[in-house]
Amino acid sequence: MSSGDLERGGSNGKNRANSYYQSSSTGPYYVESTEKQWTSWLVPMFVVANVAVFVVVMYINNCPKNNLGFEGSCVAKFLGRLSFQPLKENPLFGPSSNTLEDLGALEWNKVVHGDQGWRLITCIWLHAGVIHLLANMLSLVFIGIRLEQQFGFVRVGLIYLLSGFGGSILSSLFIQRNISVGASGALFGLLGAMLSELLTNWTIYTNKAAALITLVVIIAINLALGVLPHVDNFAHIGGFLAGFLLGFVLLLRPQFGWVGRSHLPAGAHVKSKHKAYQYVFWVIAVVLLIVGFTVGLVMLFRGENGNDHCSWCHYLSCVPTSKWHCGN
Repeated sequence: MSSGDLERGGSNGKNRANSYYQSSSTGPYYVESTEKQWTSWLVPMFVVANVAVFVVVMYINNCPKNNLGFEGSCVAKFLGRLSFQPLKENPLFGPSSNTLEDLGALEWNKVVHGDQGWRLITCIWLHAGVIHLLANMLSLVFIGIRLEQQFGFVRVGLIYLLSGFGGSILSSLFIQRNISVGASGALFGLLGAMLSELLTNWTIYTNKAAALITLVVIIAINLALGVLPHVDNFAHIGGFLAGFLLGFVLLLRPQFGWVGRSHLPAGAHVKSKHKAYQYVFWVIAVVLLIVGFTVGLVMLFRGENGNDHCSWCHYLSCVPTSKWHCGN
């Protein structure tokens, strides 16, 4: 991509692709209840939708017709108009930055001054290339299917979409000179929800210490990868924070023994459905979500730059070294 791109999956912009698929190992614990297991269908549909959108994007991109040849020739020409941009322009085997921008990539100026707030959502469904798409969809399958089986499509779908939206807001506040695409904010939201779900339902799990350590290590590694250049770590962080808070609100489980209370003998003591600390977490999370989304949207549409309020925050998305430098 051109040096002006800001892609969550591009090499010359901010990239939201990372190694979430490691999170498939985050299940060394189990729930001690007889709760219903759901059939996962929404997450597979999300995968199909993302792949379909990518095919449409490549069809519209039409490299053989629109490539001017300055960066080389199209890749995989046998695909016809679905062939990829030259690798010098997009090493992830995908479309041009202009195509992504035209089709809904996140671009601060268009969101704020062009009345195109819908880009905060559409960018979640776009990907910078085959590699970006494959990494994100594998991650979505490994993370999302397990959550959907346990909590159902409504709650997991809300977490996915709201986390992606939260990631887009934070990304727009801090990175304003480039475009950004990718589902990574939503995926980090699912990781955040897994962590808060474990914390709020702490008493009903076994092997919880091992599960907590595993989750924290995976999350830390993926966030650490975000400080590399061309990775939109603000989208990761925003999505993670939104998902973490949403997990306290949407993923509460009843105490062990509540589900099977109908099988207890008459007169037996029945525990309350939830513990007091779960309600406390719920209230705090709801307040923080309302405040966070409200403040973020107000700041965004007032045209404010988050870097003006936090002089060191840019290091959260890129740390300069002797090997690379960091732009906006």
